[in-house]
Amino acid sequence: MNLYFRLLLLFFRIKRNKIYQPLLDEVSISFTALPTDCDINFHLTNSRYLALMDIARTWMTERFGLLSKMLKRRWFPIVNATAITYIRDIKPWQKFEIKTRLVGWDHKYFYIEQRFESERGLHAIAYVRGVFKKRSGIVSIEEMLEVADFDGVAPILPAEIIHWKEMLEQKKMNNKPQ
Repeated sequence: MNLYFRLLLLFFRIKRNKIYQPLLDEVSISFTALPTDCDINFHLTNSRYLALMDIARTWMTERFGLLSKMLKRRWFPIVNATAITYIRDIKPWQKFEIKTRLVGWDHKYFYIEQRFESERGLHAIAYVRGVFKKRSGIVSIEEMLEVADFDGVAPILPAEIIHWKEMLEQKKMNNKPQ
């Protein structure tokens, strides 16, 4: 239930947003770990990280000035893969930020880094690979960049993303139907 409340707060925040950032900037959003976000070990439960990452990516899309453009075109984001590393737990009532940034793209996918940070340091780091879809299929990278008014140079993907991509391809190859 608290995720619905957070989503409503996000929509209120989006409605009031007047500040937009360049496509490759880092975007931050703050949260407090509520007791209902925590498991029996009294820390943020694993599944809540992923749910909060969804909210943070929606905020990033708004801060880039893309949310209304995507909604108008009836595009919607699809996560293709996620890799997360948990480093330090987040306790009930602890304040933290999710820092989200687009680290690059290839011929098909966008790659996003999301970091959970507080005054205690880094709590988790995740990579997300995704696309935008429309009725007729996947939105091309070129079309998405055009809508984003991005005419800069594509960033070079970090080594860990390249390694992750290779691992994902290997998983596909190893699990093809015989």
